[in-house]
Amino acid sequence: MPHATQHADVATAELDSALRGGPFHVALRAAIAARGLPLQRVQHHLSRHGVKVGVTSLSYWQQGARRPQRPESLRAVRALEEILQLPEESLIRLLTEADDHASAQRPAARSYRAHMEASGVLDRLLAELGQASGGGLDTLGLHERVRIGAHRELAGRESQHIVRAHRDGVDRFVAVHHGDPGCAPARMAVEALENCRTGRVRTHHDTGVLVAELLFDRRLRDGDTYLFRYGVQDGTAGTSREYVRGFGSAGGQYALQVRFETAALPVRCRRFTQHSAAAPRGGRQELAVSGLHHSVHLVEPRVRSGIVGIEWEWE
Repeated sequence: MPHATQHADVATAELDSALRGGPFHVALRAAIAARGLPLQRVQHHLSRHGVKVGVTSLSYWQQGARRPQRPESLRAVRALEEILQLPEESLIRLLTEADDHASAQRPAARSYRAHMEASGVLDRLLAELGQASGGGLDTLGLHERVRIGAHRELAGRESQHIVRAHRDGVDRFVAVHHGDPGCAPARMAVEALENCRTGRVRTHHDTGVLVAELLFDRRLRDGDTYLFRYGVQDGTAGTSREYVRGFGSAGGQYALQVRFETAALPVRCRRFTQHSAAAPRGGRQELAVSGLHHSVHLVEPRVRSGIVGIEWEWE
């Protein structure tokens, strides 16, 4: 069967090349093709290893549409190395190299695909709460304080909003929190700190999105202003590399402060802006970490439509 032998030789050569140079999804696709396994059989083998992964997820992984990031998904990748008879750590190494490259260019946590996926999920979660984006409020000021923990994780944040109603009857605000890759939104805690109380909370594990109602003490009338403060305790993901805030339209003042634990100080911090999640980052400016409180900050006197944030690098 010379044709079968030639086909096997080509598949093996393609696999060897993909394992050396990647990227991950090409190597995974080549490995599955080289072993001649349909995705249903791959899923069956994974279940025998005690790992549950859907055929759709496997298909997305080998197409490059999604990348395994959650702990359960990384367990699946290690099991795939055994099932597909690959060298130990070969697929994991390609994932790690991709993360390192993405961190140098633009952290993988905030990829364009992740933004779009999270956006669709957010629309559904807001619909569950019967809340349209904006909710009848204009933002006059937003001050955020982000805490990075001793293990380089996003420990939590606190937000103070100054808003003005542009219609009668507004009595709540829906807060949105995007966790870092690998986070567990169901384990996060929302704290109503001032002039509000916590209502319904919805989460979506795969995109790391949490939405929570913050109920006001009274109903606002058109033109009324209101000040409230809340916090989100996170600490459920791994290494954090940035904090990003998107604005759908021009508005009031925005201030962001990121504070680092003494045991986990970054080697470099920069502010940046983007016109959209798909656009390249620009407006970069180096930020010096303060000596006493180990923090950096930015202030936008009047925000414009787009994205603003702070990114940092670790040793």
